[in-house]
Amino acid sequence: MTQLHDLTALEQGELISAGKLSPVELTDHYLERIDRLNATVGAYITVTPEAARRQAAAAEQESAAARAEGRALSPLHGVPVPVKDLNFVAGVRATLGSAAFAEQVPTVDDHVVTRLRAAGTIMLAKSNTPEFGLPCYTENQIAPPARTPWSLEHSAGGSSGGAAAAVAAGLAPLAHGSDGGGSVRIPASVCGLYGIKPSRGRISGGPTLYDVSGLSTSGPLARTVADAAALLDVMAGPMPGDCFTAPPLPPGETFLDQAAREPGKLRIAVLATPPVPGIAVHPDCAAATEDAAGLLSVLGHRVTPLEFPADDTMRRVFEQVWAVMAAQRPVPPEQEELLMPLTRFLRAKGREVSGSDFATALYTFRVIGTLVATLQQEYDVILTPTLAQPPALVGGLRHDEDPAEEFAALTAFTPFTPLYNATGQPAVSLPLHWNPEGLPIGVMLAGRYGEEATLIRLSAQLERARPWVDRKPALW
Repeated sequence: MTQLHDLTALEQGELISAGKLSPVELTDHYLERIDRLNATVGAYITVTPEAARRQAAAAEQESAAARAEGRALSPLHGVPVPVKDLNFVAGVRATLGSAAFAEQVPTVDDHVVTRLRAAGTIMLAKSNTPEFGLPCYTENQIAPPARTPWSLEHSAGGSSGGAAAAVAAGLAPLAHGSDGGGSVRIPASVCGLYGIKPSRGRISGGPTLYDVSGLSTSGPLARTVADAAALLDVMAGPMPGDCFTAPPLPPGETFLDQAAREPGKLRIAVLATPPVPGIAVHPDCAAATEDAAGLLSVLGHRVTPLEFPADDTMRRVFEQVWAVMAAQRPVPPEQEELLMPLTRFLRAKGREVSGSDFATALYTFRVIGTLVATLQQEYDVILTPTLAQPPALVGGLRHDEDPAEEFAALTAFTPFTPLYNATGQPAVSLPLHWNPEGLPIGVMLAGRYGEEATLIRLSAQLERARPWVDRKPALW
């Protein structure tokens, strides 16, 4: 029997628009599942049932008025969309995944939240995140660890691990995430979801906690390409004060439109080895990439192996910038002892980076971006593994006694994703493969700057060729 959480987000939105589904009923359905399953998967830090029900009631009234007046609303009007707990929602606790900010309550919305509200979406909760979003697992001192619903012994990844766990476990139809080094794509890979890291400037990062490095952006996590594209439409667009602005789609077009279009015949490069030296790719991840390359060839694309010389420069400068951004968080001195060992380690390293070294690291990002952009004059899309390893066990990537060793392990786990945060290009992770143990193994597609439309079209073609939405974990 089909249940409400079996429906895609767009199917839910269509039923709400037609008056066949109440946003209040839908919200209550998810709140019941959250009450029953959240402790198991660690999806949410703060649940907001009263506010969600108020928003749902208002969305129901607006939907009825729009039907009476013949007005169109957002395709996601009345659909629940949780917000990652690194972002501010006015009046709702924002912990940043840290015991040092466990009681912080902001008074303003981040711009992306303003857009989610304007589209009539319902905020069920703030999703789980590691402290300051620094590692690629979601374990902190204020909530249970986020676990992939495909195997509760394994981590949901990070730093948008709570968001991914929520969608993969049917505790939300889709979710807001953010990505500074792979934090949408990593959990998408280990939770069997589709995730988009948009181009730099596609989604506003303001008006608080600006990432001056340009690494981070919000992005959608969803079960289907069309759902993710629809959420990207909701979140995208310039806002006052933005430092970067991605080129818009042609007038009248949406990213959702792209999911229904064929991509044409594309030139696709396959980069099977990490751009960071000394890192091996697990056979499961190599097999997923090889399989995806074969499927792309069958679909008529020109698929060519690509050799990208491994160089330690990217790892070195990324670590410098990551450490500076960790140190930038305004933690009161008396609260420093509440921080996790990795956070304290990175903040200490960040304070050692000179202004000149920080500027040089950002300059290096721009040089790398130019090199990759030049390379992509020859190729439309680059295919890689999303991760170099299968999903990690909960606690498997942590090393509280030796944070330096932990950071090295995180680099070895995810050597492919940070490149596109440095360059600002769009990249997506697709759930095309499961290993013999039944764990999802994602593959990543990256496009030219500003060309999310190409990635969405190609992703939708792959989804049609090998549908994954009906594949669900046991606790679904």
